[in-house]
Amino acid sequence: MLPPPLSAFLLLALPSAVRAVFQDEVGHIDYHYELLGVPQRETTFFHRPRRDAKASLLYTLSDVGVLGAVNPTSGAVLWRHLLNSTAQDTGGFLRAGEGENWVASALGHSVHAWDAVTGRNKFWADFDGEVKDLEMMEMTENHRKDVLALFDEHDSTVLRRLSGNDGSLVWEFKENTNDTPLQVSTNVEKVFVISLRGSAGAYNLKVSTLDTLTGKRLDEFVLGSKSDVHSREDVMFVGANSAAPIVAWTDDSLTKLRVNVLGTKSRQEFALPADTLAIEIHAPHLVQSQPHFLVHSKTAAGNTADVYHVDLKTNTITKAYNIPLQHGAGAFSTSSENANVYFTRITEGELVLLSSSSPDVIARWPLEAGEPKTHPVHGVSEVVKKTGGAEITYAVRSAVVTSTYDWVLIQNGDVAWTRPEGLTGAVAAVFAEIPESEELAKSLEQEAHSNPWAAYIHRVKRHVSDLQHLPEYLGSIPTRLIASVLGTEVSPKAGKLSRDSFGFHKLAILATKRGMIYGLDVGNKGKVLWATKAFDIAKGSTWNITGIQAHDSIGEVTIHGSNKDYVVFKSDTGKILHEGAPDAQARTQSTAALDNPHDPLSSHLLLPVGPNGEIMDIPSEWAPKKTIVTRGSAGEDLKGVIFVPNGTVSSPLTSWTFSLPQGQRVAHIAARPSHDAIASIGRVLGDRSVKYKYLNPNTLVLAAADDSASTLTVYLLDTISGQVLSSTKYEGVDTSKSIECAMAENWFVCSFFGEYALRDNPTQSLKGYQIAVSDLYESDEANDRGPLGDAPSFSSLDPIDSPAGVALPSVVSQSYILGAPIAALQVTQTRQGISSRQVLAYLPTTHGIVGLPRFLLEPRRPVGRDATPAEAEEGLMKYHPVIEIDPKSVITHERDVLGVRKIIVAPTIVESTSLVFAYGIDVFGTRVAPSFLFDILGKGFNKVTLIGTVLAIAAGVFGLAPMVRRKQIDARWKAPM
Repeated sequence: MLPPPLSAFLLLALPSAVRAVFQDEVGHIDYHYELLGVPQRETTFFHRPRRDAKASLLYTLSDVGVLGAVNPTSGAVLWRHLLNSTAQDTGGFLRAGEGENWVASALGHSVHAWDAVTGRNKFWADFDGEVKDLEMMEMTENHRKDVLALFDEHDSTVLRRLSGNDGSLVWEFKENTNDTPLQVSTNVEKVFVISLRGSAGAYNLKVSTLDTLTGKRLDEFVLGSKSDVHSREDVMFVGANSAAPIVAWTDDSLTKLRVNVLGTKSRQEFALPADTLAIEIHAPHLVQSQPHFLVHSKTAAGNTADVYHVDLKTNTITKAYNIPLQHGAGAFSTSSENANVYFTRITEGELVLLSSSSPDVIARWPLEAGEPKTHPVHGVSEVVKKTGGAEITYAVRSAVVTSTYDWVLIQNGDVAWTRPEGLTGAVAAVFAEIPESEELAKSLEQEAHSNPWAAYIHRVKRHVSDLQHLPEYLGSIPTRLIASVLGTEVSPKAGKLSRDSFGFHKLAILATKRGMIYGLDVGNKGKVLWATKAFDIAKGSTWNITGIQAHDSIGEVTIHGSNKDYVVFKSDTGKILHEGAPDAQARTQSTAALDNPHDPLSSHLLLPVGPNGEIMDIPSEWAPKKTIVTRGSAGEDLKGVIFVPNGTVSSPLTSWTFSLPQGQRVAHIAARPSHDAIASIGRVLGDRSVKYKYLNPNTLVLAAADDSASTLTVYLLDTISGQVLSSTKYEGVDTSKSIECAMAENWFVCSFFGEYALRDNPTQSLKGYQIAVSDLYESDEANDRGPLGDAPSFSSLDPIDSPAGVALPSVVSQSYILGAPIAALQVTQTRQGISSRQVLAYLPTTHGIVGLPRFLLEPRRPVGRDATPAEAEEGLMKYHPVIEIDPKSVITHERDVLGVRKIIVAPTIVESTSLVFAYGIDVFGTRVAPSFLFDILGKGFNKVTLIGTVLAIAAGVFGLAPMVRRKQIDARWKAPM
């Protein structure tokens, strides 16, 4: 037997190996969607990253603030950067200079330049105010391409010219007016700043002309009257350079298009098609391109376009030709080659290439049937002209964004690749079981509500009926056996989902801020099974989800939004069964789960809770038995609501209210998960005594921040009585940074950025990210059940005799300093709760997900001394204030997972394993085994060798048996000595 210190050392060393992600598991148990976000029309383009490069790359700055480069051949991401940590719709700008090996971007207060091939930062400049436009100066006095950045800075319009070499300031133009800066344009001689002058609803356009060398104002004039422009959305287009030297705007009715050639004070008007719903203007971006542009008009009947030419000598605009109306949706894109300008038309059935000089169709390619899956919204194209003898051919590839937010590359009519960029911006997700057949569900429900004898007879009949599937099952045994031996997956039948014996095959239902719902097969490397648009969300708005719930017994999922909108759909197909449109006047803060007692197979209901905690009357049989916790009108009060029967309905009644002290606000709330299996009610100590866990299921953790005092107070509340069971106050907390908590079993953790005193010198302090963990026990002493003793039940509302009052838990707390910030806290779950727990957290700085073992966060670790043999046998080790992030504990290993918003977990049938699903910008899923795979063979187990050894032994036994038998017989015939 090993001595206790050595056995404890081996016990502590074991998780280090367990936490590692084995190489043969990468891509087998995990999956990752490396996403960019939905590309924006004005910030997506093809660009050659080197002057002598023959191939182009595809660049985009998406609607979630991710900048990246994509290989157009394969669709693989070459590099990417998250410019906007909030992943909200903030626009942004991305430009590239012709022949340059760098691209420039601007978002918020910052202007960046990036190497076009590697994505390394070339320069970074921060300024006051917000960037309103970014353009490249293609032609300068020193043959260098510079950057023009337009800012709205403290009610002033500021234009800065930045050197393309290092981002240094060349000159600055500042105008202290109340005008709204709109865009900037340039040509060889001048720079134009276009602004909106006036007040809301009544603007006109102001054009300021600047000198390219000094930035000094040369001229200023106003275009049109105040009735022309009502908002910045009315200004449809401002050309970036002399290839598109125009500014165009429309009226409210979309009947006329007004166009001005920059540098002149006159305008021209052009009639738009009747019933125009929206227009887009497309123009080339190369300086040497012909000044031609296209006006794409979208009508109720379909879409059409007009091509216009600009005469730079006379500054006049003429209509060249019209592109006929085509029914259905469509998109146009512009590409240039030297002076030639091409327009590409993408519709649901074909891809057409046209020249800007002639209405004749240059080339036409029919699209594959059903490709793209939905109609195109916008795209960018690259045209290559090929000359072979007397024949001229063209190759076109177009990167198209569809109405379901997929990014599709079409090359000469064939779909080369598809990227599901709509998965970005996820706001809610839930695991769902793969539905069984409706007949089986109804049969099981019938058996559950029948008397034992009738249920038995029904089950026997069902099993006899299932014998018809016996031949199919027997035929699948060889395939399953071979797959089990070789460690490969058994391919399910085409188009058929099926559960597996380990519980790994589940569905992940994902909802995004754009109103999209996705179904992913987590057992098949996260394959997207279906995508459904639930609601059309207006641009700049977000689908705010207040509740999502899967009903596995009937294979349905319910989602509720903050505007009393809801949708009920099938989990395996995404087919919408019921829906309610959003109501702009209605608000919902959260939801509570209800069941329909009359029809258990119908949709479970989610009860909406109003913004001030209001709850409507409901039928008495639907009333939840537990207390519902809601937020008050100010958002800082918590209320406990119970339902009181009143005839056939139950009315909500506030049973308690918890108000935070003055100055505190709710930073985060955490409660125990719905599935929180507990394997043991106590913890066995090293001396074989037991500390009994405080396992009150009606508890929640409330983290309250005080911004003025820089403090964080963590409350543990009883949700039945509203009683404060414990509270802890932390000083020197930066409340502007993320504060999150998670709860499981009899313990909870909270992370925050705070100040801590040095143990050796308490007068000095340092700041850093901390994680505080608290364990709850029934008593301070071992083998003591506390004031409740061995009582089989207790009430949170009734006091006990000795001591008088509510039985409070014994709290053991400890804090640790983290080597990196963490967010999106979650605790792993297993079916029976036997496996040890891990605290999962996202690492925003390194873009990974770490699994912190529970024993590492143990608050009972001895402080200032080594662990005793009894403590070491229990698994405790000496307290060390710093927890470094072990690379082996990062479950995403080398993957770069961007913008994780939340992590959800689910147990499997095998006790050792927990499913993990993380979403936000990227989507990542995996399986973790906190206590190693003790109930299932790992992928690396050599089953072939095992079977070969068994067969060899069997062969040896059968081969040697006759020899042994003959020897025994011969021995009997020998005469005794």
